Amino acid sequence: MPDRNQAALDFLLTRRSRPAKTLRAPVPDRPELEVILTAAARTPDHGKLEPWRFIVLEKAALTRLAALVPERAAALNIPQDKADKAVAQYRDADLAVAVIDATVATEKFPQIEQTYSAGAVCLSLLNAALAAGWGANWLSGWASHDRTFCRTGLGLADHERVAGLIHIGTETSAPPERPRPDLAQKVTWVSA
Repeated sequence: MPDRNQAALDFLLTRRSRPAKTLRAPVPDRPELEVILTAAARTPDHGKLEPWRFIVLEKAALTRLAALVPERAAALNIPQDKADKAVAQYRDADLAVAVIDATVATEKFPQIEQTYSAGAVCLSLLNAALAAGWGANWLSGWASHDRTFCRTGLGLADHERVAGLIHIGTETSAPPERPRPDLAQKVTWVSA
């Protein structure tokens, strides 16, 4: 029988993201965040390529990004309500970590597998923040997928993309539990 880490299993069975709009200061300080980032970096990575990186966005950076959104929204004909929501995502946050999908050119390991690794980093970062006692949420949105916004606001190279923005802060209200997937509808058992 394998050794069981019941505390970790209980955490995973009950974990719940916290809505980003309910997260406020205080946020983790640099040493606390470095522990969370270290945990997130222990992610499956086919080929040890580390095809991802982190950009820690503190309050001033998030305010700067919020100011870039209206111009990009106008250029892309984004409806006003979606533009306002994107502005609020950046303006109202106190800390977010952008996980950057930074695939490495190689014939041995497909880009899609590298992108999956960046997604795994997002989930590991989210779970590490929650396990450390912080509220956290994984978001993206149209602005984080706009090449011009990413190049101008985050300094991304042409081959890089935002895999996710992990908002981290102090939870101000507990979200209600939500329905979870029905495994009978999602699992196929194959025995032969």
